[in-house]
Amino acid sequence: MNTAVGQAQSATAGDERGPGTSPALAALLAGTFVGTVSNNIVNVPLNAILTDFDVGLGSGIFVVVGFLLTFAATMPLAGWVGDRFGRRRVYCAALLGTAACSLGAALAPSLPVLVLWRSLGGIAAAAFAPAVMGLIAWLFGPARRARAVGAWAAVNGIGQAVGPSMGGIVSDWWGWRWAFVPLVPVALIGYAATLRYIPRYPGKKMRLDVIGASTVTLGAVLLILGLTTVSMEQVPAWVSITTIGGGVVVTAGFVLHCRRAANPFVPIDLVIESRFLRSALAAFTQMFALGALLLALPLYLTGSGSSTTQAGLMLFVLPVVMTCVAPVVGRLVDRIGARVVMRTGLAVLVSSQVALAITLSADVRNPIAVGAVLVGAGVGIGMVQTPAAAGSTRSPAGAVGTGLGLFNLIRFGGSAVGAAWVGVAAHLAADPYGLLFAVAALVVLAGLAGTFAGKNPVAG
Repeated sequence: MNTAVGQAQSATAGDERGPGTSPALAALLAGTFVGTVSNNIVNVPLNAILTDFDVGLGSGIFVVVGFLLTFAATMPLAGWVGDRFGRRRVYCAALLGTAACSLGAALAPSLPVLVLWRSLGGIAAAAFAPAVMGLIAWLFGPARRARAVGAWAAVNGIGQAVGPSMGGIVSDWWGWRWAFVPLVPVALIGYAATLRYIPRYPGKKMRLDVIGASTVTLGAVLLILGLTTVSMEQVPAWVSITTIGGGVVVTAGFVLHCRRAANPFVPIDLVIESRFLRSALAAFTQMFALGALLLALPLYLTGSGSSTTQAGLMLFVLPVVMTCVAPVVGRLVDRIGARVVMRTGLAVLVSSQVALAITLSADVRNPIAVGAVLVGAGVGIGMVQTPAAAGSTRSPAGAVGTGLGLFNLIRFGGSAVGAAWVGVAAHLAADPYGLLFAVAALVVLAGLAGTFAGKNPVAG
């Protein structure tokens, strides 16, 4: 039995009770909030940033995708670092790093420097999801875990609400640079609370599988980067295709290596377990739809004359619904099981993507009509997010830092690919919104079909 499998089995066989407290959970949720807001803070003021630096969407989209790319690609490595050096220590470093990168982005003198600080911020924030999910699983036993994950999902929703809205309002009043500043005190408060309320998480002496870590990171970077460059007119099509092909080859090499290695970076035998796979697939499709929506809707609204404040307030509907739904979903998961809740959420999300394709391609501007569609999308996303995350933490792979990192790589990789798809759709069609959300509906439908594969339940 390899080391990772042994760690997973010992962790999943732990006590029903853990040392989790409300202040400890609040400290962890501070990082969740900062990471989520960092992710989407530039979505609404993106047009203002493009205007300020006099660049087009093809280049400026890297302000969004640059963060998502490094954020998603380095998550498995961040999970390993948390296991090796202690999850609390790595979580604290991520909070301080995010604060520093937020200040750097606020002071960026050019678009390349802004993209650089955003990309470094993605690396810093990559530790949040595997560290927070791992610490929740450690602090809260199985009897309380779904509720704790429900709180985590609710804060994700709050971050989705505050990020775009705050970015839009602050950009209108003081300029887009000031949108990064509020993240600094929140990160520092979370750092102090973590030191006060969360026990030390011991690190373990582990050898790094350099080949496995390199290939999974490089494969994710190449895939996301290749998809992003498809929409850039200055990048030849063969470069994008070659980059995507290279990502596929490197990722395949990663899988083959980990299947043969004695102590692989990611334990493939655990990852291919059906509960983990279904949860990861559902999370990918849900985040694909969310990533596309959070970027496309502000562009749709601001491109038709709405202010960034108006666009931010309209977008506020979606995460508010997600926040309200999250605690209810946590209780439903405990009562009727994650599989039923997750499948229902995916079905609702498919319907909402179809409604978005029809509404936006018809150039509907009525805020009540657009808001109604966003309510449906928020309900669907909220019903998928909690059971998918709970399923991953309850699986054997979720007891290993690299397993949680891979889950979050897949999850936020969906968001990065969704954001990149916005640029591709805009490149392919003069009126891209029908195409954009029709494809999003098909992606989510594939995720729904995937939950019926295999014999084991999704989670629980």
